[in-house]
Amino acid sequence: MAEQLDDVTVRPASLDDAGEIARVHVQSWREAYDGIVPAEHLASLDEVERAREWSGHLAAGPADGVVTWVAGTPRRVIGFVTYGPSRDEDAGRGDREVYSMYLEPDAWGHGVARDLMRTVLSEVGAHPLTLWVLADNERARHFYRRHGFQPDGVERYDEVGGSELLEVRYRRG
Repeated sequence: MAEQLDDVTVRPASLDDAGEIARVHVQSWREAYDGIVPAEHLASLDEVERAREWSGHLAAGPADGVVTWVAGTPRRVIGFVTYGPSRDEDAGRGDREVYSMYLEPDAWGHGVARDLMRTVLSEVGAHPLTLWVLADNERARHFYRRHGFQPDGVERYDEVGGSELLEVRYRRG
């Protein structure tokens, strides 16, 4: 990687970040889920369509309780995390959920995800926090365990690209 990652800042996402978040989202999916999600589905991911979706999410703002943070260098966004109220049927009042967390593959292992997670944990405080991770995504599962999350015994199947993939819920707090 040509650009150093020692000047990374974490800040709330703005509507102007939609295109960069979409780029990171697609790049990360293609790398992280290679061999897990069907290749045809990964190849079909469209940054333009994803940018439209992100524009809609970011335009809604935190009024719906959903917050997105980005990590970036002075030149570009290299990662993001989105969290909000838990969407699970068994969620308690005040439970929060990490909906998505993705980084450019070149940023993996440089502490960027750690900084994003610390931001979320600081914001959430003492509220229980859950997230869903693909069972076959060992890299992500290891990362979440290192940050105090543990599988809580709840699993579900999600259809992705025509395949039923097992997801495991992790909980912290």
